[in-house]
Amino acid sequence: MAKGLDVGTMNIVSAQEADGNTQLVKERNCFIELEYTELADQVLSRSDLIHTRAGDKVRVLGDEALEFANIFNTEVQRPMSRGILASDATSSMPMLKTLIEHVVGDPSHPGETLYFTSPTNPIDSDIDTLYHQRAITSFLNNLGYDAQFIHEGMAAVYTALSDNEFTGLGISFGAGMTNVCLSYYAVPVMQFSIARGGDWIDTQAAKATAMSQDRITAVKEESLTLATELEITGAEGALAVYYDSLVEYLIEMICTELDDEDVNENLDIPVVITGGTSSPDGFVELFTQHLESADIPLSISDVRHVDDPMYTVAQGTLIAAQSDSHPSTAAPDDLDQRTAQANAADSSDWTFDF
Repeated sequence: MAKGLDVGTMNIVSAQEADGNTQLVKERNCFIELEYTELADQVLSRSDLIHTRAGDKVRVLGDEALEFANIFNTEVQRPMSRGILASDATSSMPMLKTLIEHVVGDPSHPGETLYFTSPTNPIDSDIDTLYHQRAITSFLNNLGYDAQFIHEGMAAVYTALSDNEFTGLGISFGAGMTNVCLSYYAVPVMQFSIARGGDWIDTQAAKATAMSQDRITAVKEESLTLATELEITGAEGALAVYYDSLVEYLIEMICTELDDEDVNENLDIPVVITGGTSSPDGFVELFTQHLESADIPLSISDVRHVDDPMYTVAQGTLIAAQSDSHPSTAAPDDLDQRTAQANAADSSDWTFDF
């Protein structure tokens, strides 16, 4: 047995095999603090809500935290920021531990293999990811897992590029960061992250419109389309502007890194796009438009967007964990077999728990 875990700034998603299907469990990576009362404690204790008590505060975590925030007209707090553990580890780490434990559960046996996502140090920021990686590794190992971390871009390759012998460019547009991996026969040739993602888009759009960031995020998730021309004024127009900026900036960074790595220009590869930030309708067309106009030093055969971008990375971590937990870990045909088992290229075979 093995498990996968996508530890994202916005969502935490686990993946494991159950009755021949890939079971995916998702929770929002957020919480809200409420004043403690005896009645509130009793009500919460009888409910399925994820919650903890800290002194005179009750903390509600996960998806329901957003509902409470709307009711009390306040904003949620998040244990992670810009792709890694928030700087206030005293309160953020306990919340992250609670959410991870709820999503992933106990190991099926001591030392069960679990791969989780972690970004590399971004090339455009002084953010250091080492403490984040070590903290989550330690916590998962203490739960009884054999925890290993994997780059989000590589996880996307595992999920979506089995038909191309795990060769191609995997890009995961997350909330905290955007992660890129160039893989050649399941071997990462180039991996990097940039310190811009969905949160950067939301922050810039909120500043431009004088709206709250939570409101901007809600518009992005509920109604944004990039497939049509939008007026610059308003939330959707501002979001479109910064989506365009993010994609243009990322492709510039890809070209720079490929030049630095001196990648073979005769290489003809597909690009797979995933991550919750890539969900709006029209995103692939926007990305492809910028890619076609860029002076990228290799040949791109096609651009692929998975059906369920929020879950692809978690599925890739499961495939990596399954491969690593068996003796024939390094063989591409073994990865092919496990990919087919975990994802028959049809999301109808997946089961989702929320």
